[in-house]
Amino acid sequence: MIKKSIHSLASKLIITIACLMFAGSTIFGYIFIRYEENVLMKNLINYAGSSADLAKKAVYYGMLTRHREAIQQTVEVIGKGEDIQVIRVFNSKGKIFYSSKRAEIGLQVDKNSPVCRSCHSNPQRPRETLFNKKNWSITDNKGVRLLKFVVPIYNEPSCYTAACHVHQKGQRVLGLLETEFSTTTVDAAIERNRLAIILYGASFIFVISISLCIILYIFVSKPVALLEEGMKRLGKGDLDYAIPIQSKDEMGLLARTFNSMSKDIKAYRENMENWTKTLEEEVRKKTAEIMKTQEQMIASEKLASLGRMAAGVAHELNSPLTGIVTFAHLMLKRTPPGNKLDREDLEVIIEQAERCSKIIKGLLGFSRSIASEKTEMDVNETLRHTLDMVQNQAKFHNIKIIKEIDSSLPPIAGDASQLEQVFLNLLINAADAMNDRGTINIATRTISEDAEGYIEIEFTDTGPGISEDYIGKIFEPFFTTKPVGKGTGLGLAVSHGIVKKHGGYIHVESRPGKGASFFVRLPVNKSS
Repeated sequence: MIKKSIHSLASKLIITIACLMFAGSTIFGYIFIRYEENVLMKNLINYAGSSADLAKKAVYYGMLTRHREAIQQTVEVIGKGEDIQVIRVFNSKGKIFYSSKRAEIGLQVDKNSPVCRSCHSNPQRPRETLFNKKNWSITDNKGVRLLKFVVPIYNEPSCYTAACHVHQKGQRVLGLLETEFSTTTVDAAIERNRLAIILYGASFIFVISISLCIILYIFVSKPVALLEEGMKRLGKGDLDYAIPIQSKDEMGLLARTFNSMSKDIKAYRENMENWTKTLEEEVRKKTAEIMKTQEQMIASEKLASLGRMAAGVAHELNSPLTGIVTFAHLMLKRTPPGNKLDREDLEVIIEQAERCSKIIKGLLGFSRSIASEKTEMDVNETLRHTLDMVQNQAKFHNIKIIKEIDSSLPPIAGDASQLEQVFLNLLINAADAMNDRGTINIATRTISEDAEGYIEIEFTDTGPGISEDYIGKIFEPFFTTKPVGKGTGLGLAVSHGIVKKHGGYIHVESRPGKGASFFVRLPVNKSS
């Protein structure tokens, strides 16, 4: 829990802001303390300058009248002022003439002392380096800081013109007045200000940090905890839990988004459950359809086997029929012309045997598995050959076939045997739809569509038509409306594939109760 709180967003924000506040307060406090120190020191320097000028003016009259005792008393009185440690008056040689400490009178100062450096940048060469602009310095005397302020005493006209003085006019500096001030009071004020700034800064940081903790807890930590609880409940599957955050800030927006997401997930799960049930139902339906399709495939295979067997039987029948026709012709030649009855019977035998032979040859030609090869062909001739195959079948005895053949059709590139299969499938489907009784209209014509030429073969029956629910499915494999065992649902699918392979398409039009029309459109051979 402790580790988690340390790595939480609120903790990171508190630590970051606290560090920024500490850094900012430290920099600001340092700048303010330095500013206060500079102000106090400037005030002390100004006070020292004012005191030195006052002392200089106080001893001025005594120096003009050469009242040395009055000068000494004035120096001692001023030297007793607040924070003033000592006042000294030096001559131009560095000798102390007057001092608030009488024991110092007559002493010679060192050339490297601050007194000398106040006027000379290099005391070893006093004449060349006179008049250094800085006239104050701070020194340390046994742990006590002292501000030494030096004021030059210039040789003014009142000095070198007075009767009591012997100073020459060319001498610029007569001496110096040095005042030492203790910085104890200023240092104490600086220390108090420094301590006050530190205490105020620490108190400010503490108060702001506590306030920040409370604010972050209310606006960040608590909402984050609620969001975390919502995530955990969502992970456990509780989709009815709503995060109780009503604020209008980002946390409120996040909570509303989370609640909306929970509702969406709940709706999606319900949809998935419903979809799963629907899918299971569809799987059951598709399984039933697959089983039905399997049965149809078995029936198709049986029909194919039966077709192959029928083709074999037809081939076997073809030889005896050839013998019958041959011997019937021989008998007809041996029969005398006067025996009209026998000759008529033999002619009937020959006619019917040739008819049977013609039917068998058509069946054999249709059943042969010949490799697809497109050649130039006549659609009308292929259609007539297909009609010859079906007209003698019992299924078409009660069906009237009306032909509207356009004899001027151009040739096309196609496979005659495959197109025979298409025409045969459409004729058989029409006969089945009319229950082997009705009328089939067959027409051929040339049409133009999208600047392309097509040959159109129309098959129209007088059956019940095709329902709108089925018209979009009739070309699907194994789809059939015929009773079980009567159709496989492959005829139209195979026909559609053959026509598409030839570059054309099949179009169907139907109105329930008024029959159906199938239109086979094949592209015209452009080279013709």
